[in-house]
Amino acid sequence: MRNRNTNTILRGVSILFLTGALVITITSLIAYSRQRNNYPRGMTIGGVPVDGLSPAQASQRLLEVYTTPIQAQYDQAVFYIDPGSVGFQIDMETMLAAADLSRTGGSFWGGFWDYLWNRTSSAAQIPLSANISEERLRSFLEAEIASRYDQPPAPAQPLPGGTSFLPGEPGRTLDLDRAILLISDALRSPTRRSVVLSFNQSSAARPTLQNLEILLKQIISASDFDGLIGFYMMDLQSGQEIHFAINNNQEIAVEPDIAFTASSTIKIPIVASYLINQGSDLDTATADAISRTLGKSDNSATDLVLKRIDEANGPLIVTSNMEALGLESTFLGGMFYLGAPNLLPNRITPGNSRTDIFMERDAYSQTTPAEMGILLADIYHCAQNSGGALIAAFPDKASPSTCQLLIDFMAQDKLGSLIQGGVPDGTLVPHKHGYVTSPQDGYVHDISDVGIVYSPGGNFVLSMYTYHPVQNIWDVTNPLFVDLTKATYNYFNITSQ
Repeated sequence: MRNRNTNTILRGVSILFLTGALVITITSLIAYSRQRNNYPRGMTIGGVPVDGLSPAQASQRLLEVYTTPIQAQYDQAVFYIDPGSVGFQIDMETMLAAADLSRTGGSFWGGFWDYLWNRTSSAAQIPLSANISEERLRSFLEAEIASRYDQPPAPAQPLPGGTSFLPGEPGRTLDLDRAILLISDALRSPTRRSVVLSFNQSSAARPTLQNLEILLKQIISASDFDGLIGFYMMDLQSGQEIHFAINNNQEIAVEPDIAFTASSTIKIPIVASYLINQGSDLDTATADAISRTLGKSDNSATDLVLKRIDEANGPLIVTSNMEALGLESTFLGGMFYLGAPNLLPNRITPGNSRTDIFMERDAYSQTTPAEMGILLADIYHCAQNSGGALIAAFPDKASPSTCQLLIDFMAQDKLGSLIQGGVPDGTLVPHKHGYVTSPQDGYVHDISDVGIVYSPGGNFVLSMYTYHPVQNIWDVTNPLFVDLTKATYNYFNITSQ
């Protein structure tokens, strides 16, 4: 009886244990099946944790992450970029398929066995699959960012009432290629959703040539000079020119350019003609005569140079040489000694044929601001690089060494006023100035200066001629020349003004 009871108890306990084990197994199986329907612990899709989530929930989380706008900073500006607006799309179908394959690809019962023993295998890391339209991103950056936030460099501006320029502002332009790379990386990152965009900074632009011309005209207008001034400047690097004339504060046309009395500036064509026709192998006497011609403006030395060109027809040869260079209004009719015959009486040129200009010109020598400036530019380019009209017109006679010799002689004119008065000490300014006293009234009516200015910021030619019908007062005209030169020098040397 007792054994029967014992067996019954054992049978009941066994059934109880088996029932419990079955319940636990079924419960675990149900729990595992539910877990298997979701992504396993540690799984990421595109860098986003999705463990415990269903495919639908994972899809929603991925969209929340990858549709978050990108925060971008460009200098001080902050803005947001909608991923969809630049063509960014994640390939949800491909990523979920890969995740599902990882989730369901193993043995069900093997996975259940691991589940029962709480053994976890390494979860798969599904990489991001996404597409981005670089073309749309570039277009967006150009249209919405660069066009709005780029800053072009602001040129230096003339300082009203002075000879200097207010400094300009540097510019900035978005580095598009770098921006595309940074934003593309941010769009593909689940956590780094902000970028700082780089840009290229450009130095402040130089003032335009028009800015300089405006300043020069303002200087003339503000001065006490009320006569006629012809102004010519050439940038020897670019060949750009400024050319204008003002008569009693009214701008007048410069086509054809206005002929002025050449006075001593004609000595540059004289020495140029000598070197062209006689060569640069100078004896001591000739070198001394040329030095006194250009350095001291000695008229007797000038006549000696003319006679060495040709005893009787030196002035005509000078004029012919200038015509060969295309300088139609530049001529010399005679020697400098008192009573010298005029070999070109009543010479008619484009420059002295204008009917709107009334002035007393020297019948012996005339030129125009542009023609003398162009001649200096030709001399400069001949010396620098065998260029210019001198080499073209006289290929067998002109040479860089000849032209450099002429420039060296011009540098001996150490006036210290006019053009030379408007540049810093030590600046090389080969030039020739001129003025002449009228034999009729004893007054100076013409003052001129032409020269080549060598400066750190660029070399340039200045050619300035003035005429006043009553009296050309030095204390008015010299400061004007100085200020015009200062303004031009400062234009070429903004950083050192």
